[in-house]
Amino acid sequence: MAADHAMSSIPYREHSQPTGKAAAGDIEKGGVGGNLVVGQTETDRDAEDSPIEMVRVAVSNKDDTSMPCLTFRSWVLGIAFAMGLAFVNQYYWFRENPITLNGYVVQLLSFPLGYVMALFLPKRKFCTFGWEWTLNPGPFNIKEHVLVSIFAGTSVGTTYGIDVVTIKRMWYKSDIGFGPSILFILTSQVMGYSFAGFSRRFLVYPAAMIWPSTLVSVTLFRSFHEAQNFGTRLTRTRVFWICFIASFLWYFVPGVIFPALSFLSVLCFIAPNNIYANQLGDAFNGVGMLNFTLDWSYISSAYTQSPIAIPWTYACNVFAGFVIVMWVATPIGYYRNTWDTQLMPMYSATLYRANGSVFDINEVMTPDKVLDVDKYASYGPLRMTFTYAMTYGLSFGAILNLLVYIGLEHGKDIVMRVRQSRTMDEDIHMRLMRKYREVPVWWYATTFAITFALSIVVGEVWHMLPWYWVVVATVIPCIFTIPIGIIQALSNQQPGLNVITEFIIGYARPGDPIANVTFKVYGYITMAQALALISDQKLGHYAKIPPRHLFVAQLAGTIVCSFVQLGVAFWLMGTVHGMCTREGRPFTCLQANTFFSASVIWGLVGPDRMFGPASPYHPVMYLFVFGALLPVPFWLWTKRFPASWVRHVHTPLLFIAVGYMPPAPSHVYTNWFIGCIFLNFVWHKYYNRGWRRYAFALSAGLDCGLAISGIVVYYVFIRVTIPDWWGLSAYHCPLAPYGMASYKEMTAA
Repeated sequence: MAADHAMSSIPYREHSQPTGKAAAGDIEKGGVGGNLVVGQTETDRDAEDSPIEMVRVAVSNKDDTSMPCLTFRSWVLGIAFAMGLAFVNQYYWFRENPITLNGYVVQLLSFPLGYVMALFLPKRKFCTFGWEWTLNPGPFNIKEHVLVSIFAGTSVGTTYGIDVVTIKRMWYKSDIGFGPSILFILTSQVMGYSFAGFSRRFLVYPAAMIWPSTLVSVTLFRSFHEAQNFGTRLTRTRVFWICFIASFLWYFVPGVIFPALSFLSVLCFIAPNNIYANQLGDAFNGVGMLNFTLDWSYISSAYTQSPIAIPWTYACNVFAGFVIVMWVATPIGYYRNTWDTQLMPMYSATLYRANGSVFDINEVMTPDKVLDVDKYASYGPLRMTFTYAMTYGLSFGAILNLLVYIGLEHGKDIVMRVRQSRTMDEDIHMRLMRKYREVPVWWYATTFAITFALSIVVGEVWHMLPWYWVVVATVIPCIFTIPIGIIQALSNQQPGLNVITEFIIGYARPGDPIANVTFKVYGYITMAQALALISDQKLGHYAKIPPRHLFVAQLAGTIVCSFVQLGVAFWLMGTVHGMCTREGRPFTCLQANTFFSASVIWGLVGPDRMFGPASPYHPVMYLFVFGALLPVPFWLWTKRFPASWVRHVHTPLLFIAVGYMPPAPSHVYTNWFIGCIFLNFVWHKYYNRGWRRYAFALSAGLDCGLAISGIVVYYVFIRVTIPDWWGLSAYHCPLAPYGMASYKEMTAA
């Protein structure tokens, strides 16, 4: 949920880490609990297995129904990790260098903790209201492990509704308080359960709906529960703690002693008084050329994720898109003064007036926080930087690009799988799941009725969105959850509806920014949440988790996550001086700033004024056509020359980096790609065995050490004065915040 206009393309998800081929190699060696054993071949298996080859490779065709699942251990570890990830991820969401702890952190840490709990917890049995239970039902098993990860998986992404709460309080000065805010968060998050439940017979049960990311997750879980003897070799857990300690200690250098290491701008060091070098070399107001970092938080950031967790080909596509847009198109458009953009910095999500001054929404709003048309006409039209306008246009094209690309590359497969889902007999996994009691439809219906009613209450009582637009917003996930879910289940790509929802409500209620973002939450995030839950349901399906246990884990994790993340948000907004401004660094709220700008563009001013025929930005609408046509020549070339390098071009991935620009500091993709070269190409290609065993333990250790160290650094050194010296400043491009026009005026004066 980083940049508001980010395309929701998912080359990997929080549970999916290594590539399927590499990870599958780990599993073929052996396992327990129905997994393959050493020496076993495909012919040794029972004849009955999944009709899908990649499922046969990754998922066991057996199940042990006696294996405990929703145990005391899974409750304790699941809730603890859900709270921990919710706190850390929300805390860092407000910082200028946000990071995200992913699901593999939980997978790595919960395994040894569960093992320790199995060793030391008492095995005494208790009887409560006729129900017999125990603190320790035996060895920590794979089903408990999966369920812990599902508990915590709800906390991996920050809750989208908190964006609305934040901008209402920090920018629109209309805080509704914690109680209404938590109702808003819970309704937007939990309503997705109903759509997930109603869609499961189409998206979870059919064997044809494979959900590739969950296959990798199953493989990774099975690798933890292998019956192998590694002797004195380093374990994943030991590697994790070594990297954790190293990362924890190192962050004191760029975080306290030598912040300049976070932004090593070669161009600015060479020519600090040259406006071109500053604009091209800066990370916050420039395009980040030759800007390097020794700070892991800018390599494995919330925008890029770990450089280990994406296949090399995908990484090349993402970086190529970044270079084309940021290092080629942006300088050309800026220095040609397109849309009078030289009145503004080269790169920023800040909104401006036509004269280049910052746009003040208070000058054009009524006391009810809606647009005053007469004031807007006299104050002047809204303007934005060239990069911001272009990336919005490219986000338009990204949606159609993804649909056309999937249609060309995967269309036949999707049609075949959809037909199979209607005609194919139940596979072995569905038959094994029949042993467990299913979640009744009325559970999901009740969930929908309660959350829908509360959504209307929130919208009407606190004047966020009229009830009839809540109804319209709810219809959108009703229509799109299944078709978009089919696309994601087969191609791992999720077309985003955020721009579509902004268009709908922007034209329907122009001038109302809060209604715009509220409609977007109920219309887009409800569907996205439903698909995330369905993905976890498929993971549970493959791991043979009883559906009712899975429902309880998802619901409990979501509720805990909502309270913790909203609590962190209110705590920081109430205690950090200068929050969401440069004075509050590092809590500059870059992502919230972008979300606020989107609310002004689409809500307060409206899409007709911003992108209509009378607007200078109207040409970006033609990028819809560009996005739709872009995959065609690559597809035709690949058909003609199947062995050509062009087959490695994935056009949807070219738009990934653009979706986060701004607010992402422009140097993060350069340094992330450098990390990909060493960690995901050189190591993966030439030392593959070590990569498969230790890569994700290393990444998780670096991420966790950084996360804890960042919190310690801020609160320990908040009142400590460090002796002033050159390396204490992270900004060595002093001219980058100036527009070219204002710089010329300043130097002339």
